[in-house]
Amino acid sequence: MDFSLLLVVAVAITGLVWLLDSLFWRRARRQRQRAAAEKKGSREAVTYKDPWPIDYARSFFPVLLIVLVLRSFVIEPFQIPSGSMRPTLKVGDFILVNKFAYGLRLPVINTEIADLGEPQRGDVMVFRFPEDPSVNFIKRVIGLPGDHIRYENKQLYVNGEPVPKTLVNADPPQAPGEELLREHLGKVEHDIYNNPSMPGPQMREIVVPDHEYFMMGDNRDHSNDSRYWGFVPEANIVGKAFAVWMHWDGGLPSFSTVRQIH
Repeated sequence: MDFSLLLVVAVAITGLVWLLDSLFWRRARRQRQRAAAEKKGSREAVTYKDPWPIDYARSFFPVLLIVLVLRSFVIEPFQIPSGSMRPTLKVGDFILVNKFAYGLRLPVINTEIADLGEPQRGDVMVFRFPEDPSVNFIKRVIGLPGDHIRYENKQLYVNGEPVPKTLVNADPPQAPGEELLREHLGKVEHDIYNNPSMPGPQMREIVVPDHEYFMMGDNRDHSNDSRYWGFVPEANIVGKAFAVWMHWDGGLPSFSTVRQIH
């Protein structure tokens, strides 16, 4: 179930009930309540009582509206469900995503209404999976529109140039069998994993189409990304991941890993 759709529907229903009550129903209801009190001959001040659906709608509408605005146009939280972005992001990390970094988009239909920026090479981006837009993916932006991308023998090439990387640990204890490397992707320096025992995919040079992006996970040999299913259309962009605010793997939540995402 699409939470954004549910939130929009909830805001629309509670807002409509609140509006109709303010314009029409409240006045007629209070007139009836006042007439009933006068008929009983009560000399006390009339106590006006609203039906529970109207009371709930009036109470929840502003809260739901604020949540919708914040979640749609400012910041949205996500949880990392897989290890495709290790070592940058771990399973159980809770991240914050900037929803206006790449422009303002309407909830549910995702139509851009204000162009505030574009993805940059090296950004960690959340997007709707092209093969199933109901599923959110998170990967790193590797190729921008017009870029030439190639991946051979675990070496990434952008516009004919090999992306520099240096070995940090040949057998890191947190990922036995993997190599921990530091990759320099434009202005962004970040860590990746490669598995020397796995052949990995070989990808001939391709050109990123206009208004689309080429994405890869930092866990290079364990990532379902653009090497397998193609490009991410601009319309599928959700936002830019910028911080980890909590980690929870089933035990007690941990806030010791709070950090910026690079």
